[in-house]
Order: sequence, then structure tokens, then C-alpha cells
Amino acid sequence: MRLLHTMLRVGNLPRAIRFYTEGLGMTLLRTTERPAQKYDLAFLGYGRNPEHAEIELTYNYGVESYELGSAYGHIALGVPDVAALCAHLRAHPELGGAVTRDAGPVQGGTTVIAFVTDPDGYKIELIERPVGA
Repeated sequence: MRLLHTMLRVGNLPRAIRFYTEGLGMTLLRTTERPAQKYDLAFLGYGRNPEHAEIELTYNYGVESYELGSAYGHIALGVPDVAALCAHLRAHPELGGAVTRDAGPVQGGTTVIAFVTDPDGYKIELIERPVGA
């Protein structure tokens, strides 16, 4: 068994795709339009299934925002340079994300992390990992 994808409902699909591709460096892997069912999908990631897990962004026609609820925590991404990615997101506010915790060691440890939110408010933890790790 393996994790295949995580689905997030978004209020503006092009905006969300831009954040995940231009902001976080993911690749848009495929899209599906289902006008009869009134939704569109976009799958993004750093590679394709089955080698890599993907993010599925779902846009339901006519829904611009969602309540995230108190049960959702965050998605974690391994990145080679957390501070550089935070600087990139700050330099490009048009991508719609926000750095909510600056790059630095995790409390009580040495692993460098940061937190950002995507344009829909989903939390993403950035964990510094060497390339290939």
C-alpha cells in the first residue's frame, strides 16, 4: 500500500495551480474537466504516481471558499532550502501564499522548518531536506 494523493478543495483553480507550481515548484501533472458534474480537477506534484504522492486540487463550480475546520493540520513538504523558499514566496505576493512561521529550527530540535499557507488558507509545513533525501 502507498499514499497516492491528497485532495484539497479550492475556490479558484488557476490561482491555486499558480501557487503550487510557481510558488512551491510542483509540476502540473494533469487536469480533468467535468462540466456535467460541475467540477474540475488538477493533479500536481514533484513526480507522478506511483513513485510520488500527488496533490489533487478540486474546484466545485460556484464555490469560492470553504471552512477548513479544526481537524485539518497541514501538508508537509521536504525542500532543500526552507529559507530560500520562504524568501521566494515573500518576493511574489501575487502567488497568494503567506509565510506564517519563518525558517528556523523546530522547537527543541535542529531540523529547519517553516510554515506557509496557500491561497485558500491550507497550512503547509516546509521541512529542510537535502536534495535526494
